Amino acid sequence: MKYEKPTINRVDFAIASKYGSPLKTQKIRSEIDGVNVRELIKDFGSPLFVFSERAIEDKYLEFKEAFSSRYPEVEFWWSYKTNYLDAICKIYHKLGSKAEVVSEFEYQKARRNGIEGKNIIFNGPYKPKDALRVAVKEGAKIHIDHLYEINDLEDIAEELGVNIPVAIRCNMDTGIYPQWSRFGFNIDNGEAYEAVKRIYKGKKLYLTGLHAHIGTFMLSASAYANEVRKLMQLRKKLEEDFGYEIEYIDIGGGFASKNRLKGVYQPPEVIVPSADEYAEAITNAIYEFNDKKLPKLYLETGRALIDEAGYLLTSVFADKRFPDGKKGYIVDAGVNLLYTAFWYNFDIALDKRYEGLNEPSMINGPLCMNIDVIAENIMLPPLERGSVLSIWPVGAYNYTQSMQFIRYRPRVVLIDKNSTPHLIREADDLEYVVEKEIVPDYLK
Repeated sequence: MKYEKPTINRVDFAIASKYGSPLKTQKIRSEIDGVNVRELIKDFGSPLFVFSERAIEDKYLEFKEAFSSRYPEVEFWWSYKTNYLDAICKIYHKLGSKAEVVSEFEYQKARRNGIEGKNIIFNGPYKPKDALRVAVKEGAKIHIDHLYEINDLEDIAEELGVNIPVAIRCNMDTGIYPQWSRFGFNIDNGEAYEAVKRIYKGKKLYLTGLHAHIGTFMLSASAYANEVRKLMQLRKKLEEDFGYEIEYIDIGGGFASKNRLKGVYQPPEVIVPSADEYAEAITNAIYEFNDKKLPKLYLETGRALIDEAGYLLTSVFADKRFPDGKKGYIVDAGVNLLYTAFWYNFDIALDKRYEGLNEPSMINGPLCMNIDVIAENIMLPPLERGSVLSIWPVGAYNYTQSMQFIRYRPRVVLIDKNSTPHLIREADDLEYVVEKEIVPDYLK
């Protein structure tokens, strides 16, 4: 047994509840979809991203049923920026989702995954002209973000001798603050209407859709109802004034997952709307308009579909005692892999039950940076070197925003529905990191 100098710490929140004393309670996650976490670490190394195909499919079907049972024409467009690993994207495409991208890089990714241009929505404020030209030629759905893009598309239309179908991105006040007003054209001040008038007068583009994305991790279903009402009102006015037939409204994404926002003290089970609650608010708002021809409803859902399917396994490397008496653990996964650690209090579980009482602890990553904190205040029992922690949910944005910084990025594993793990991305190494570097001759 390792000797450790006794310390006395005041635990202000050690109040017994129906779950027992926090001094004794331990959260255990010894397996993921029937695969032992220690075996995963043994076979693939630590740290390790793990994705559950079963969880991906279950969540997708939950949202699909919630919307399609309430509305006749619903299409899902997988948000590539949320997680663009090929294996993950292919699961969503296999389930029937098309592709939504916000860069030429993601566009190329979707094409590489076998998605035709006509099944790609091209969003984003920065679309280089060459990328737009490719998207036009391949029939992608282009959502215009600003007036310069109208000019670029008109140039391409003239160059190719075609009229180009387009949608515009809109922003608006939906009762949620701060507003996402950086992208697209504002509906409330008439900017969106004027943008469409500009398109109409140019006679080289024609409007087929309206799009908005009102925010991220949205905890208000009613905000989506407000968004839909404003899109439907604009749709009606544009069709009356310009004779356009607007085929679809794209309400974007932003639905919340069961993650825990810092500063929010109610559990996700209480504050996060269900798929049914989101769907009910959105579809009822469309039906309010009693249109003879309903628009298609597009969803760019990302976070809510993938977040809970993702785990990060990490191993304890060392422990120490801080001057204030708090216990500190150093693990091999840092904020270079968990970008969202700055916003969320993750669900962190142990691989087995450990002897001893819990005490206030901090989990730090391996980076030589003071900000490398995975959990600032968590009750943990005494852990040994090699103890495995599973961090959840981390499926959204963490891998796509992870970086090689101080430590290499680790392997990624997908567990299929038969509980078989598959390596879907190899770890970075020195050769990968320096492949694109060039040393001038005078420094060789």
